[in-house]
Amino acid sequence: MVGGNTSQQLSLVEEEIAEIFNDIGVKRNASRVLVLMIRGFDLTSREIERVCDIRQPEVSIALNDLEKRKWVRKVGQKSENKGRPVLIYHLVKSVDDILDELKEVIVGDYDKKLHEIEKVKELLKERVVERN
Repeated sequence: MVGGNTSQQLSLVEEEIAEIFNDIGVKRNASRVLVLMIRGFDLTSREIERVCDIRQPEVSIALNDLEKRKWVRKVGQKSENKGRPVLIYHLVKSVDDILDELKEVIVGDYDKKLHEIEKVKELLKERVVERN
């Protein structure tokens, strides 16, 4: 690992946390990558692939999702002899900030759905009044 020695797979608790992130709206593979990044190490996509046990294209999609959310960013690169440099990824938001963002989205969606239910009730009442 770029940042140091870490376990070569997600623990059962980390798997459970990833599942919860998935349940609240983070895509499955992005959830797994996020949980790995929470360990606090800068990682290459190859390291993420190995530890999360997901294929390289899925790692790229997950990292793109996390970058779009501005939770992860590329912080550098290293060369492995010849060929392309290898990008290194870093978690840039704290876990608390990430959870707060997710909470805001959920509460916003909930409020919107409640408002829509109330609108349906109003429209149904108007329809009943129009019939009479």
